[in-house]
Amino acid sequence: MNDRSAAPSPSSLGTGFALLAFASVAGAQVCPTPESIEDLPDHREYSPYAGRTFPDRPLWGDTHLHTNLSMDAGLFGNRLGPEEAYRFARGEEVRSSTGQPVRLYRPLDFLVVADHSDGMGFFNDLAQGTPNILKDPMGKRWYQGFQEGGQAAVDATLDLITNFSQGKISDALLADYQPGSKNYASLWSDVVDTAEKYNEPGRFTAVIGFEWTSLIQGNNMHRVVMFRDNGDKAKQVVPMVMTPPFGSPDPRDLWKYLADYEAKTGGDVLAIPHNGNLSNGIMFRMSDQWNGREFDQEYIEQRAKWEPLYEVTQIKGDGEAHPFLSPNDEFADYENWDVGNLDLSAAKTNDMLAGEYAREALKRGLLLEDRFGVNPYKFGMIGSTDSHTSLMTTREENFWGKHAGTEPSEHRWKHPFAKTEHGALEGWQPTASGLAAVWADENTREGIFDAMERKEVYATTGTRIGVRFFGGWEFSDADLNTRTPARVGYMKGVPMGADFPERTGDASPSFLVYALKDAIGANLDRIQIVKGWVDADGNAQEKVYDVAWSGDRQADANGKVPAVGNTVDHATATWRNTIGASELATVWTDPDFDPALDAFYYARVLEIPTPRWVLYDAVYYGFELPDHIPTTGQERAYTSPIWYSAK
Repeated sequence: MNDRSAAPSPSSLGTGFALLAFASVAGAQVCPTPESIEDLPDHREYSPYAGRTFPDRPLWGDTHLHTNLSMDAGLFGNRLGPEEAYRFARGEEVRSSTGQPVRLYRPLDFLVVADHSDGMGFFNDLAQGTPNILKDPMGKRWYQGFQEGGQAAVDATLDLITNFSQGKISDALLADYQPGSKNYASLWSDVVDTAEKYNEPGRFTAVIGFEWTSLIQGNNMHRVVMFRDNGDKAKQVVPMVMTPPFGSPDPRDLWKYLADYEAKTGGDVLAIPHNGNLSNGIMFRMSDQWNGREFDQEYIEQRAKWEPLYEVTQIKGDGEAHPFLSPNDEFADYENWDVGNLDLSAAKTNDMLAGEYAREALKRGLLLEDRFGVNPYKFGMIGSTDSHTSLMTTREENFWGKHAGTEPSEHRWKHPFAKTEHGALEGWQPTASGLAAVWADENTREGIFDAMERKEVYATTGTRIGVRFFGGWEFSDADLNTRTPARVGYMKGVPMGADFPERTGDASPSFLVYALKDAIGANLDRIQIVKGWVDADGNAQEKVYDVAWSGDRQADANGKVPAVGNTVDHATATWRNTIGASELATVWTDPDFDPALDAFYYARVLEIPTPRWVLYDAVYYGFELPDHIPTTGQERAYTSPIWYSAK
């Protein structure tokens, strides 16, 4: 391992760590008696694990999965409901909607079934041709298309989705699938009961939630709503929708719904935005909302209160960074979706990008904090799938696509995900991503929710890399001499998602960061720390530092480390872990710190290159891919930031 702070080599990381737990005892030059041991300075128990109060492993989950209760999922052929989704997430083998056997390589620890609140259950009635559907001209037309099958069914699906995204479906047609109807209340009760059935505290957590699907003329402003509570409280409300007159597309109204829920039930709830990359610039604006309403103190404070997290990576593209915004970051081009908005009803322009990506949003948050005293974009980062198959699959060799029409087949890479006169999102572009890693005290609804609220979470693109990230004022290289870095991290600093403690003396921020490879995954390439700050002229800046890396590579004059190499065998869709490292660790101190300037820092961990799902498909089905289709990528993790405030 190499890094800018000359940390120990990989071999030294494997020896002598247990001694740190009782180094103060050894230094006393005597053998303490049981009676005297409590009197020793800086006392620690012999067992380094006794009395441990901090989270000792990340819990892995998906906060964003759709079943056939979601209108679009059902329209695209999903025939699996919440029961199958929970069974699959718990590790059982199921049959997919296309009849293929499928199973996870490791179960999840938790799952949020987050079906769309608008039109929940609509498709099941449409497929049956219930009277309330057939009496509406649109409903009858769509039903006839599904009965005919083939291209007529595809056309009916696209027509329904287009009309919904543009707000052109009649209120009467959706009345039974909106708040206020007995049908809707009964359906929500069933959703909650199913979550209760599969919730097993300590083993598997079924978190109650839904997706509020706000669309502004095809521009994405979706949020997943996630409850901390059990069914007795969740049943006291029904999900909020975005369709007037039953609901609203305005986040201000969603936040009011969340506040009303907490006031009514005494419970806890939060909202998680996602896919800013499909919002055409309206997800992270700087001065006003999409409708021109200026930001005010209430908006800033409410967004900060109710939205502590951002889903930074998922099937519809990665949202950490973009090359246009971060031209000096050679890894900013990972799985970007930048053609247009959600339904490609409007093309993307470069001026929209700054309102769409997480890193830029974090920078904008610092600027808004200067104006309002509160940072509305002070979020932690998680990943999730947004799969509409009821199957959350994030590994490249086990990827079941966005919806049932993109489950494994020799043709799925050919069919555009979306295509209009404004451009196309090709069938090979969906990303096998992502996962939410949560440093929770216990595998329960309460434990997971509390960790999310304090932002002690991180995102991965589907791999299960273990990452610890701590910030403080006095970390040193000696702190690497332990197999339990979290013990030192919590003792001397704060974890990911937190604010720096008050500065001591003239110290610069130091960080202890540790990464461990996925047990059956690829080796690690490098750890980077991404810094964002507001300079003395009031401009937001960023810099990416390589801080730890594998092998004997040397950083150049600009601090850039060469590429790790590539062992992928395209003929067999395999790779070898003959490059990279199984673990990386370092203590890094910011060499450019200015105590007068607000800043944030987060860690990005990269694996060595591995095959994308399209290469696995090509080898399995025996076809050739065109040269322009990327066949490899570097899976990664993004931690939640740690913030420094000059105030």
